[in-house]
Amino acid sequence: MKYLNLFRACLICIASLFSLSDSAAQSNTGEIRGFVYDKETGEPIIYTNVFIRELLIGKATDLNGFYVISKLKEGTYVIQCYSIGYDTVRATVTVGAGKISTQNLYLRKVSQNLKEVSITAEKQKAQTEVKISNITITQKDLKQLPTFGGEPDLVQYLQILPGVVFSGDQGGQLYIRGGPPVQNKVLLDGMIIYNPFHSIGLFSVFDADIIRSADVFAGGFNAQYGGRIGAIIDVTTREGNKKRFSSKLSANTITAKALVEGPIQKFSEGGGSASYILSYKTSYLDKTSKGFYGYADPDNRTNGLPYSFNDLYGKISYIGDGGSKLNVFGFNFQDDVRLPQTQYGWTAQGIGTNFFVIPEGSTIINGSVAYSNYNMKQMESDGRPRESGINGFNVALNFTNFLGKDDIKYGFEMNGFNTSFKFINAYGKELSQDESTTELAGFVKYKKTVGRLIIEPGLRIQAYASLGNYSVEPRLGAKLNVTDRFRLKAATGMYSQNLLSAVSDQDVVNLFYGFLSGPDELPEKFNGKDVTSKMQTAIHYVGGAEFNIGEHAEINVEGFYKDFTQLTNINRDKRYDNTTENQNIPETQRRDYIIETGSSYGADITYKYEYKRFYFWAVYSLTYVKRFDGTRNYFPNFDRRHNINLVGTINWGKEAAWSFNTRWNFGSGFPFTQTQGNYEQLNFSNGVSSNYATQNGQLGIYFTDINTGRLPYFHRLDASLSRKVKLSEHTLMTLTAAATNVYSRDNIFYFDRVNFRRINQLPIIPTVGINLTF
Repeated sequence: MKYLNLFRACLICIASLFSLSDSAAQSNTGEIRGFVYDKETGEPIIYTNVFIRELLIGKATDLNGFYVISKLKEGTYVIQCYSIGYDTVRATVTVGAGKISTQNLYLRKVSQNLKEVSITAEKQKAQTEVKISNITITQKDLKQLPTFGGEPDLVQYLQILPGVVFSGDQGGQLYIRGGPPVQNKVLLDGMIIYNPFHSIGLFSVFDADIIRSADVFAGGFNAQYGGRIGAIIDVTTREGNKKRFSSKLSANTITAKALVEGPIQKFSEGGGSASYILSYKTSYLDKTSKGFYGYADPDNRTNGLPYSFNDLYGKISYIGDGGSKLNVFGFNFQDDVRLPQTQYGWTAQGIGTNFFVIPEGSTIINGSVAYSNYNMKQMESDGRPRESGINGFNVALNFTNFLGKDDIKYGFEMNGFNTSFKFINAYGKELSQDESTTELAGFVKYKKTVGRLIIEPGLRIQAYASLGNYSVEPRLGAKLNVTDRFRLKAATGMYSQNLLSAVSDQDVVNLFYGFLSGPDELPEKFNGKDVTSKMQTAIHYVGGAEFNIGEHAEINVEGFYKDFTQLTNINRDKRYDNTTENQNIPETQRRDYIIETGSSYGADITYKYEYKRFYFWAVYSLTYVKRFDGTRNYFPNFDRRHNINLVGTINWGKEAAWSFNTRWNFGSGFPFTQTQGNYEQLNFSNGVSSNYATQNGQLGIYFTDINTGRLPYFHRLDASLSRKVKLSEHTLMTLTAAATNVYSRDNIFYFDRVNFRRINQLPIIPTVGINLTF
């Protein structure tokens, strides 16, 4: 195949870079590397500072607690590590020419923060990495938001990020800077997750207690990520407790959870370990709401809120003496909705492994192998089923070489999946697909520091077997440290993807979100030009500035433009089958799929203040999203012009036992297609022999032009109050009272066109909960 030559060229290029970096590592300089661990639990301490006192240089640890300080001259050095909430640790290390010195560090928790801790790892990362349109979420961040039902959740934090729009607390979908969910790649420990959010949009499939970190890239991401033209959400889970058995039990009026973890081989300083962690959470809102929240369904108080889900996740981890790691994990997620006009549900299962290898040389290796399966079905009141399924595997192998302040990353990926799909449009025409495909990719990314300038050029080659197309995708990111407090940054890149979604743009709110592989049979021309590619493609442009205001506040401003140069969409106007006798009918009325172009552009402003026991976060996003389908320009149904999020947290009392959290969200109205009129829709199944005088037809709907209407503005206030009670050294009880939509704003969920009535999102939902950790 023609794209194999490109992969060979990529291999040669990568091999050359590897050779150059390896020879650099074998020069007359040496290297210090190791891990930073919590002395009590054996958990790696991520994003903390390790630096050399004599040289005032250092590095922040990564997701594995791993650090590398390279290109050091021969000599003896004192390295120092500090992290907020831990004691400071120092160690003396001797470095030899061409040698690698390993030094692990073990930090002990302290009740008081040391005054000398003034430079955070977060600030150091901001000065040494491009980090544009990228926010890293940790467990500490998750606890800043109101804990609906007593448990924090990743989906609630994602909703407050710049450029992120959520469609509501029922049927919630995530849109990032003008990109729908299918354009966002979500990874869990390297495995692709096709639907990470439950139908009640207050919960995700991820248990917050097992999340180590989540990286969100809203645009301009570099070459290590691909296969999507919108955004990336990369979630990493932690290992189980390596020192002792522990557990957490929690229950509230909506959900319950059980988590168990413990050592298989206990952690010891300088030695390896093995551990397990198992988490199960469930929602019984469909049952408890009949008694507690009957007012939420004013038409029938006995129905309650028909949402339920079950999430099971397990992981076994092995860590070798030298820090190399192997994880095996699996999950089973379920979601179910029983609305009066819609029955909807999905299931997802997966199993996978990932590894992190530290060989004797200068190259660090990590990778993953995973398989997952996702199926969903929706049955509307019109009796037309919508079904979708996707299953497949993904394999990744990545390499990193450290060159002092710089590094080279490169790797390979292979994804194979099968899509099955069935959908009936507004004209009664069925669209279906059952197709298998394979994707191959290779990438290289180089970070170079020149004085105050950091540049990150990258290249990704993405090939799509089923489409017979490949994509060469250059990427570039840069940051200029104008001062220690003020930084300018920019990024651009080309992106491609195969997957597309199938939704009805005539629905006010979409529950159904099906997956299709990029089709072979596209129109031959679009907007008067030949269609030469079957891929969906986009180009990102991002620029911005960040400024530290004193020691406790920062502001970030970014502008962006995403040029969607080719999109594939299901044909909402199909009226005829694409048969020989219908070839005289325009393609737009007989093709299953159409070509579109589009753009999204806007700006985000983020302000963050954090000092001692007070936290404040404010975000304003301005976004314009447009599409052109060859005959008309329109706004997609996720085009929200204005979005505001305000978050505040305050802790007080001995050891910050009390906590009050609040969040307010405001969003302008989504576009929707209005109803113009109704008619009796007859089924002429017998052709000319059909007797229209004796038939009982269905209610047909005349629609206006697509998405010319706007829904009302959305706004909602959430709040929670919690109290921690320490019962013993390892036993902690937390009591929480919370409420979503505190002032019970009537935010629209969807409009029942047949019965001509408005269905709102959730009113005020108060909850009380208790969790016990031991």
